[in-house]
Amino acid sequence: MDRLGIEHQTVFGLPPVEFVNLAADLGCGHIAVALTGGPYNPHGYEAYSLRDDAALRRRTAAALRDRGVSISLGEGFNVRPGSDIRSAAADLDTMAGLGVTRINTVSLDPDLGRSLDEFGLLAEMAGARGMETTVEFAPSLTITDLDAALAAVRHVARPDFRLLIDTMHLVRAGSTAADLAAIDPALIGYVQLSDNTVRQRGSVYREDSIDRMVPGEGELPLREILSVLPPDVVIGLEVPMLSRAQAGEPTEERARRCVRAARELLALSGGGGGGAAEADVT
Repeated sequence: MDRLGIEHQTVFGLPPVEFVNLAADLGCGHIAVALTGGPYNPHGYEAYSLRDDAALRRRTAAALRDRGVSISLGEGFNVRPGSDIRSAAADLDTMAGLGVTRINTVSLDPDLGRSLDEFGLLAEMAGARGMETTVEFAPSLTITDLDAALAAVRHVARPDFRLLIDTMHLVRAGSTAADLAAIDPALIGYVQLSDNTVRQRGSVYREDSIDRMVPGEGELPLREILSVLPPDVVIGLEVPMLSRAQAGEPTEERARRCVRAARELLALSGGGGGGAAEADVT
């Protein structure tokens, strides 16, 4: 199994068919998608909507099939104050129609109890469509750290509701590779790999989240983290580098460097070079 994927934040609004082709060209078997391009588009890509454009969905599905790429994560299912997660039903249908295997959720609602209940509803809805759900934590979110995320998993109490581990958020929230090794590996559903400084650089957390570093070029103990992960978990490269994109560095070049670095780290950590035979990313 090819463990490596490319996350939608990494490509800053690259339209989905082109995104599929980029991943395949770099030897990655997975991508993570949102239904629209998101707020950052430094390269001026044409806006798209997988939600509203049936023809684009058909072209994307054909590209996925033809290039041997799968959508390993669907993003955009956020719990917000005053929102009702049941309104996400149509988007879940769209994700399921594209063959998405899991969706991710975060909470921006300071009401923890309500957040947990919304997670349970979302997991039930996703499960009815054949998808699992992961929950992501970060110091800037309602679910701030690994312990809080584990408590959320216990609250929902479904085998298809598991953890998403983002390496930057994990370390910034105070956890270590040893903490990961101590939990049941079956609880880890997905990993997002990036690098950064351990201490926050920007004035707000989001500034660092959208401007990360190539794996291995920062301060995070990535080799140790990778060495304790389950061997079959997908590792998505979530490495948005806004400053480099704004300086004109092409999306393909940034992604290529991240894929090469991730394969080297996996080999050094004992996790293999990424699994399947890869394209020439030198």
